[in-house]
Amino acid sequence: MDDARPPRARHRPGAERWFRPPDEERRGPAGTRPPWLSTLLVTAVVLIGSGFAGRNQPQRVPLDHVGYALLCAGGVLLLFRHRFPRTVTCGTAAMTAGYLAAGYPYGPVFAITALGVFAGIVGGHRRVAWAALGGLWLSHLVLAHWLYAWLPPAHDHAAPWGQELIVTAWAVAVVAVSELVRVRREQLAKVRAERAAAARRRADEERLRIARELHDVLAHSISVINVQAGVGLALLDDDPEQARTALTTIKAASKEALGEVRHVLDTLRAPGDAPRSPAPGLDRLPELTEQAKGAGLAVDVTTEGGHTALPPGTDLAAFRIVQEALTNIVRHSGSRTARVLLRYGPRSLEIGVDDDGPATTGQGEPAGGGNGLVGMRERAAALGGTVEAGPRADGGFRVRARIPLAAPPGRATGTDTVTPDATEEES
Repeated sequence: MDDARPPRARHRPGAERWFRPPDEERRGPAGTRPPWLSTLLVTAVVLIGSGFAGRNQPQRVPLDHVGYALLCAGGVLLLFRHRFPRTVTCGTAAMTAGYLAAGYPYGPVFAITALGVFAGIVGGHRRVAWAALGGLWLSHLVLAHWLYAWLPPAHDHAAPWGQELIVTAWAVAVVAVSELVRVRREQLAKVRAERAAAARRRADEERLRIARELHDVLAHSISVINVQAGVGLALLDDDPEQARTALTTIKAASKEALGEVRHVLDTLRAPGDAPRSPAPGLDRLPELTEQAKGAGLAVDVTTEGGHTALPPGTDLAAFRIVQEALTNIVRHSGSRTARVLLRYGPRSLEIGVDDDGPATTGQGEPAGGGNGLVGMRERAAALGGTVEAGPRADGGFRVRARIPLAAPPGRATGTDTVTPDATEEES
């Protein structure tokens, strides 16, 4: 049986944990928590680093209360970088431009802008982030080469053009790293979505498989019980011995049904454990014919070709197809005889089930209200096979199934799951 358990969400190997989006991004803006720790760390590094940088740049304006206020304002903006990435990106770029226009020392101040641009790009606002970073680069270019004479510090000189190469390389590096992380996060989000979809699909397929098993088990057994109960009631006064036989058949059918239902429920309770009893197969066909005989249906089984051992999934599907076909005859046909043909070929197993009719409850009608034929087709399709069913020209009904003995590419032989076709209905 397929393992419908979802993949472990806590295990993130390798570099994935470095690229995963923060929890507040996954929860959305309504549940955002400010990133206090990282913001405090960056702000502290910028404040301390800018102080040391000012000592080595005596030509720049020393840091004062206004300079520290600008740096702290940038840190406050970073607290909201996950919730308002566009505002923070533009705000940090404007803060840095104002800081440079005031003539304060170069240094870690650019880390605030880098983090703001990073949040903008990773948050999906690439054009805003590029525009903000480009505006900062352009403002630095204008300040350093044209407006320096009117701005502090006094008696300043134009910056060397070689410095612009460093600034340009820094801007390109910020954009490149941000884009790399953005692409990686999108890839991981896609992988997570695909894993979740696969887990949901496996769970749906497993529920469908269990529903099919329960339907096949209960429909057959309850049909036998229903027929025998009617016989017992009819003969209770006139032929008590025959009524006793009917009750015995009911007891045996109900016991077998309980056993098979327990087997299905055991696999549902412990999906990772091996089943406690083997799944039914064609080796139990004699039991099936005896049950049908108890319901008043004589079954003639013919086998052609060399009998070969079947894979568990194929064996179970073949047994269930025959079982469902006989159940439909008991329920919907006035015939008291049925013929089962098993033809073993080198590449496929062909199954045929015929009765001579006539239909008593619309067996031959193309539109029915049950799921028997749907289940047959799903079982065969899961193994790459087909099922054809319909009325015969002489008034009977025929079921033909073909199941490959080798699983087609992309299918597991023991797997019994496909998407149901809502247009196919039971006869």
